[in-house]
Amino acid sequence: MADIKKLENLTKQVRRDILRMVHGVNSGHPGGSLGCSEFLVSLYGEIMEYSTDFKMEGKNEDLFFLSNGHISPVFYSVLARNGFFPVSELATFRKLGTRLQGHPTTHEGLPGIRVASGSLGQGLSVAIGAALSKKLNNDSHLVYTLHGDGELQEGQIWEALMYAGAKKVDNIIATIDYNGRQIDGDTDDVLSLGDLRAKLEAFEWEVLEIDKGNDIESILNGLNEAKTKTGKGKPIAILLHTEMGNGVDFMMGTHAWHGKAPNDDELERALQQNLLEELSDY
Repeated sequence: MADIKKLENLTKQVRRDILRMVHGVNSGHPGGSLGCSEFLVSLYGEIMEYSTDFKMEGKNEDLFFLSNGHISPVFYSVLARNGFFPVSELATFRKLGTRLQGHPTTHEGLPGIRVASGSLGQGLSVAIGAALSKKLNNDSHLVYTLHGDGELQEGQIWEALMYAGAKKVDNIIATIDYNGRQIDGDTDDVLSLGDLRAKLEAFEWEVLEIDKGNDIESILNGLNEAKTKTGKGKPIAILLHTEMGNGVDFMMGTHAWHGKAPNDDELERALQQNLLEELSDY
């Protein structure tokens, strides 16, 4: 059984990492990173089967592709905290010559990164290719991917959704960070997604919803349910209802912190809201 308290504490540490990384270079995307912290902590801490002896081909292990690559701070923190590379390397985020670019890239050879995701809309296509390769190799492991809801305004996403449904790519679980906000405002105001569940179902996807997308137990229950629905002829989509900026009171309820770094005072205030008995800051 999952140690919920341990995962919740790790989430607080990951939030501290995100805030300090972005503050350290006055650059980055804290809002979505904070909102997806519980999800990625749960995915890597409990759900996926993987090896930290990283090999690009990923045979006989579950794979994850971050499509909304601008939330790299949470991805880097979770990878480091799960042993892919030293936690101390988080201090190099977005600095000259670092392996921790603002958007994940592959040519630096950072363990855990299988695809560059600086351009939105491409991750699902890559993930489908990986899922099909697993089928060809008789590899029963799954492919997971994460997308922003604003990212679904990209046309390539819908081509990939159509393909996966038509070709019955049923070993993929695509999660959408359904926070209703993007860099310029609410998604409903920028370009409404309409009835997203109905649209996904029309493309022959099995759709689940996690209403409490910042609650560890709800996330684990939702992901475990999604796993039971794989292998049945349909790709799986999860609508993960999160709060952008979760865990920091002044970052929640607004799109303003999508891509803005906190100043010194804001950082201290945010860190005070994410204290732990045993801190392990880098």
